[in-house]
Amino acid sequence: MDKDLLIVPKDFPELKNDTFLRAARCEEVEHVPVWCMRQAGRYLPEFRESRAGKDFFETCRSPEACCELTLQPLRRFPFDASIIFSDILVVPQALGMDVQMCPGKGPIFPEPLKEPEDLQRLRPKVDVDAELGYVFKAITLTRHKLEGKVPLLGFTGAPWTLMSYMIEGGGSTTHSKAKRWLYRYPEASHKLLKQLTDVIVEYLLGQVTAGAQALQVFESHTGCLGPAEFKEFSLPYLRDIARRVKDKLKESGLENVPMIVFAKDGHYGLEELSESHYDVVGLDWTVDPRSARERTGGKVSLQGNMDPCALYATKERISEIVKKMVEGFGTRGYIANLGHGVYPDMDPEAVGAFVDAVHTHSRQLLNRK
Repeated sequence: MDKDLLIVPKDFPELKNDTFLRAARCEEVEHVPVWCMRQAGRYLPEFRESRAGKDFFETCRSPEACCELTLQPLRRFPFDASIIFSDILVVPQALGMDVQMCPGKGPIFPEPLKEPEDLQRLRPKVDVDAELGYVFKAITLTRHKLEGKVPLLGFTGAPWTLMSYMIEGGGSTTHSKAKRWLYRYPEASHKLLKQLTDVIVEYLLGQVTAGAQALQVFESHTGCLGPAEFKEFSLPYLRDIARRVKDKLKESGLENVPMIVFAKDGHYGLEELSESHYDVVGLDWTVDPRSARERTGGKVSLQGNMDPCALYATKERISEIVKKMVEGFGTRGYIANLGHGVYPDMDPEAVGAFVDAVHTHSRQLLNRK
């Protein structure tokens, strides 16, 4: 990618449904837009059929497979946005780390980072086009195959979340190995976080160049940090990513690409996140909608935040929960979503009920005005 200029292909199909983009910019909408994190996933039988017997990261490296998996939920449900099928751990892979996806266990790093000297194993300079070009190809292909139906989101994991995986060697409930670095090796921690930030910025810019119309940054492991640690080891890098990406996009005349930050369990950082150059702040289900509105002061749009487990309820109950949620957030500057991803054992019909309820209740609210 040319570091000085972003050139976006001009032959993409015209966008037919821009409700998601308008909501991200706090503009008027005819209904509240809705999409789901992990909307392309194992809860869909067609997803399981497509993925059967195939290595996860091999699938991630196939633009055709990623395109198909991204499109599958849109054939079933009237979502207002799509998100490219990929994984946050492709960034550590680009840095030279081996990552494997083990069925029933999740991601495994056979050789995690244990001490600061292990940072020498990482590529000091990443050629993002060479290492992650398959993601860019998947985005371009999918953008064409969408035929303008809805916008396409790109995404990345945030530096602290990726650092945690790289040190823990996989998922963790305590994140004690990674947090040990923060307390014992703060200088090395900042070095790694800065290195990740630099790659992430180039990665996100490459996704926009490829055709992504919005970007989401997942800080999935915020909840294991205290407020002070969040402000030192997470927030500055989240801000740096948004500022640098937006500055480069503005230079290229692409300042209308919204950016979303989702810091799960980061209740204490809500005010700071709303002043961190992002257009949208995603919320998990533990945050009260009205409180979130007050704390962010109308500076950003909000996204979320129904408890994913509410999808185990009846369709009638799902409708009631959605109605209360939409009334709490209001219809301006709001994107409906779950407070985390769809779980593998959920009924696709429940996802459909969620989407339909958002559209129905938000239209009713807007028609009363």
